[in-house]
Parts: sequence; structure tokens; C-alpha cells
Amino acid sequence: MAHHRAQDTKREQFRRYLEKTGVIDSLTSVLMTLFEQPDKPSNALEYVKQHLGASGQISADTEAQQQVIDLKQRCARLAEENKDLKAKLQHYESASEDGGTAN
Repeated sequence: MAHHRAQDTKREQFRRYLEKTGVIDSLTSVLMTLFEQPDKPSNALEYVKQHLGASGQISADTEAQQQVIDLKQRCARLAEENKDLKAKLQHYESASEDGGTAN
């Protein structure tokens, strides 16, 4: 009886570990996509292997693509700001050369 409890405790600890590390969510997600496929693949195990590895990669790729988009937008804003500041500087420099005040 005590052996059974020890085994149950180990299983429960392992289950919590799998939940904590996201393994159960990943497996559930892949199995749900397989379930929702109208035409089931002939090799379900190969499907799971491909999609388990791909799900993390897709997420990383999507995140990287979003980061590139964000950085391009930031670069464009900074280039525009730089252009405006150069124009203001040119205005003040030309005004000081003329001996007047720049406003």
C-alpha cells in the first residue's frame, strides 16, 4: 500500500512538472490541431513530431518578425526626427550667421 502511495506521489510531482514547463499545453495544442484536421495524416506520430518542433519555432519566428517590424518603424521615426532637427539646426545656424535671432 505504501509503495502505491509513493508511486502516486511521484506521478503527481511529474505531472505538476510537465504542467509547469508547458509540456502538457504544447501536447494538448498539437493533439487538438490533429483532431481538427479534416483529412487525418496517415502517420499521426510523424505529424505530432513535426508540429511539436514547429510550434515553438513558429512562435519564435513570429516574435522575431514583429520585432523587425517594430524596429523598422522606430528607425523611420528616428530618421524623421533627425531630419527635422537638422532643419531646425540649419535654420538657427543661418540666422546666427546673419546676425539675427532665430524664432
